[in-house]
Amino acid sequence: MSWCKGRLFSVAIEPKEVGVKDMFKEIAEHPVPRHARNFIFCFGGISFLLFLVQVVTGIVLAVYYNPTMEGAYQSVMFINDEVFMGKALRSVHNIAANLMLIMVVLHFLRVVFTGAYKPPRQFNWVVGVLLLLLVILFCFIGYLLPLDQVGYWAAIIGTKILGSIPIVGDQLLLLGQAGTKITDHTLMRFFIIHIVVLPVVVIVLLIAHFLMIRKQGISGPL
Repeated sequence: MSWCKGRLFSVAIEPKEVGVKDMFKEIAEHPVPRHARNFIFCFGGISFLLFLVQVVTGIVLAVYYNPTMEGAYQSVMFINDEVFMGKALRSVHNIAANLMLIMVVLHFLRVVFTGAYKPPRQFNWVVGVLLLLLVILFCFIGYLLPLDQVGYWAAIIGTKILGSIPIVGDQLLLLGQAGTKITDHTLMRFFIIHIVVLPVVVIVLLIAHFLMIRKQGISGPL
């Protein structure tokens, strides 16, 4: 509302529509501090790109995977031998998983070395540690899903570790195995955790992680 020559009039300002193109343009043109123009500040972004590779390749692999004791290994062999570019796709998924774990660890070490966990970024540090633990869990479950000899014994050892936790160990063992031993139900439970539960939790934490970085900015130099 404004006064002009004794008359009261209102000026209606239409809100500017912000499209997806404008949003990406603003993100791309966001200034980066000079000290952050260094390869050691790229580990987090590389980890995110590798996560996207895992999502795409994992969706394709899940189409052919059979989460049963008898069918898991055969379905993996079918992917390798019969599916077009299946062996290459599985190799990309496997290599990207290992690289993602390495990049996340390097990102973790960079944050520790540069002191980026200090106030006001304590909560973002906690979110980052949770993401590191989830990536390790991602890799472990993906390691056992083929259910070859190595995968089978990895499932046995992993669930026994849960059972060794004081007080709640027996309950966690039953929960992890979906019973008293490794069965189809166990493998299905691990598969659902791998393709549904963990991705959803990781995506939520990543959104929180990125929003806090956006609000607080990149940490200062060492």
